[in-house]
Amino acid sequence: MDITLRRCIEALEAAIGDPRGGLPEEVFRFVSRITPLINVDLLIKDDRSRTLLTWRDDERFGSGWHVPGGIIRFKESAAERIHACATEELGADVSCEDAPLLVVEGTAPQETRGHHISLLFRCRLLGPPDEAKRAGSGAPSAGQWRWHERCPPDLLDVQRAYADFF
Repeated sequence: MDITLRRCIEALEAAIGDPRGGLPEEVFRFVSRITPLINVDLLIKDDRSRTLLTWRDDERFGSGWHVPGGIIRFKESAAERIHACATEELGADVSCEDAPLLVVEGTAPQETRGHHISLLFRCRLLGPPDEAKRAGSGAPSAGQWRWHERCPPDLLDVQRAYADFF
């Protein structure tokens, strides 16, 4: 192995430390440039067939409604990430089907996180979402949720593949 490559690997190992604690942001950004990221998305419907979405507002995806979800962490199962996302984004727990409804792959070579594989899972709430995070009738804020009867026009572009499930 080339001495420069060996030094780079040693520097990465030193930066990571114990990987069970998560990757430092700089290492995550590097890894996301060289390997696809796999994320889970939670399709949650109520008894009236409405879909539960959360508002996102960040520099990566912009502003808009999205299906709750997130990137699977190192040594974490898809089911573990689904439960973590439900807790973090909705303040609730869910049950989910064993297999995804849809697998969507996207690439954007010019971006740092240029390759992702999204797994859409049908989920069911095991309790109500946190009312403190409910979006009112006005403009939502980042992290708030709302039930939707149909696909909203301001669904994030990256999740347009899910529009037929609403």
